Amino acid sequence: MTASSDSKWDRRFMELATFIAGWSKDPSTKVGAVVVQPRNRRIVATGYNGFPAGVEDSEDRLGDRSIKYEMVVHAEQNALMFAGNQAEGCTLYVTPLPPCARCAVLIIQSGVRRVVSPTPDKSKEPWATQSKIAEQMFKESKVEFLYLDL
Repeated sequence: MTASSDSKWDRRFMELATFIAGWSKDPSTKVGAVVVQPRNRRIVATGYNGFPAGVEDSEDRLGDRSIKYEMVVHAEQNALMFAGNQAEGCTLYVTPLPPCARCAVLIIQSGVRRVVSPTPDKSKEPWATQSKIAEQMFKESKVEFLYLDL
């Protein structure tokens, strides 16, 4: 984990992730992700949280957290699936939450070398525990992890 960055490009891609998050139909938490090739700042893939393609995202399913959590594909997961092997060496921007532990596993396995997200609210569970686990895995796997608050 590194201190906040002043990079204009990091800010631009975080703003884009925020915009993409708005595409989510989740009534409580809209998450967006952008995978970027750092060498040329080319956008490789984007993703937002939602149900799998072809699965009905009705209000009753989205409103029932126990059902929604079992059906939703996280923004990071969507972006990584769309990126495929092009994620290797990229930076992943995700907002408004940092990656959960399960997404951290996929991020590491995809070959992403850098992750940028906002600072989590460490007083709220399960996000506090999830972000601690993800941070530890990123550290051990040498994936650079940066908190950037807009």
